[in-house]
Order: sequence, then C-alpha cells, then structure tokens
Amino acid sequence: MRLALISDIHGNAVALEAVLSDIRRRGADRIVILGDICFRGPEPKRALEMVRDLVHEHDALAIKGNTDEWTVRGIRPGEIPDPVRERMEREREWCASFLTKTELEWLEGLPHELLLPLGGDLVLHAFHATPDSLFDAVWPDASAEQIGSALLKDGQARIFAYGHVHFPYIRYVRGKAVLNTGSVGLPFDGLPQASYILLESDGRTHSAALVRVPYDVERAVRQFAIQDYPEAELMARVLREARSPFELG
Repeated sequence: MRLALISDIHGNAVALEAVLSDIRRRGADRIVILGDICFRGPEPKRALEMVRDLVHEHDALAIKGNTDEWTVRGIRPGEIPDPVRERMEREREWCASFLTKTELEWLEGLPHELLLPLGGDLVLHAFHATPDSLFDAVWPDASAEQIGSALLKDGQARIFAYGHVHFPYIRYVRGKAVLNTGSVGLPFDGLPQASYILLESDGRTHSAALVRVPYDVERAVRQFAIQDYPEAELMARVLREARSPFELG
C-alpha cells in the first residue's frame, strides 16, 4: 500500500494542484488529508471542492484541522492573542463567505482522527495536531518524552502522522514512527515548496519519505489580489518567503 499524507492546504489551490499531480505520478493508492483545507488562502472554495472530490470520487480520507473548526464557528477569545484574532477573524469571515451551507456542514462533520490498518500488524493513527486537541502544537525539536506523551496515545498504532505546525519531519520515538507532513499551501520552513509524505507499507515493514513539490508561487500570490483578500500583502510574503505570518507581522 502506498499512501500520500497531505495537510494544511489553507486555500492554496495552486499548490494543491501541483501536489496532486505529483501524487498521481508516483502512483499512490490512497490520499489522506489531515485538515486545514480552506482558511488563510486565496481560493478556499476551489481548494475545498478539490478535497471533496478526492473524498467522494477517489476514496480519499479527510479529518478536521483547527482552521476548519474556525471556518465553521469563528475564532474564540483566548485561542490566539486578541490583536491577531481580530485580523484573522476578518480573514475567516472572508473565507466562509465563499462557502455554501452544505460545504460548511461538511467541514463541521469531519472526524478529528482516524485509525487506518495498513495490513499485518501495522496501524496508522492520523490526526491534525494531537489526538486530544486540534490546537496544541508539537514542534520538530520537541523531546522524545514530549512527543511520546502528546502524540503516541493509541496502543495499537505503530505509525503516527500529523500536520498543523507547517514544519515537516520524520522521527522514531519509542520504536514508533512519527511523521509530520509539513504544509501543502503554507510552508513555514523557508522553502517555498509544497510538502507531503509518501508512506509505503507491505503489512510488515514500512518506509516514509518527505516529498517537496515546486509550484507556481507567483500565480498563487496573484490570486490574493484578484480575490481581494483582507491580508493580501502579508500572505503574499508568507508564500514567497515560506515563513509564518506570526513571524512576519
């Protein structure tokens, strides 16, 4: 079995197109989407339509991310600092205005995690941030103890995959594989290329590889202006520099 694990599309349909083309070229059997589909990108509706098509027509699996939750119900006080929350709430309202009631209900109904048998005794546990939270961040430099207590919650799983932090990595902790996909649409590691993980398993053994996919960043940037995005200048810098908007302003 060959799985493509993707996450954090963030409304960047241009990047998603490039990733899906690469996945097809590599012959993945199934795609698993680990959340954050629409919010904070220039084409939320097109990105969501592409993901829903994958789920309904191509047997993909999708779970919810924190910004999917926000898209549906708003950003609550205390979830992020107030000055940033005010700005991001304007972006969220802009994003949600493109989506139909049916699309918002679909986002709301996404599960928070999944357990996927890979054959034999191999099981994948996938979630957006942690098994217990859509919001908690476990960074690549976290200690083995921190990763173990925050992420390795399911006793039957041997492979754990998540997104959320926009920094891809692969580590082995307590004999378990810990995979972070990075971000399709908003990488924060300084490399302005989409990121995903290709996971292969024969039911006894597995291999995992980080894949970086170049895409037309300037085409995506132009969409911010075309769509009259509320924070177009800031998000253009995020895409070009592949740095967090919290870092840039």
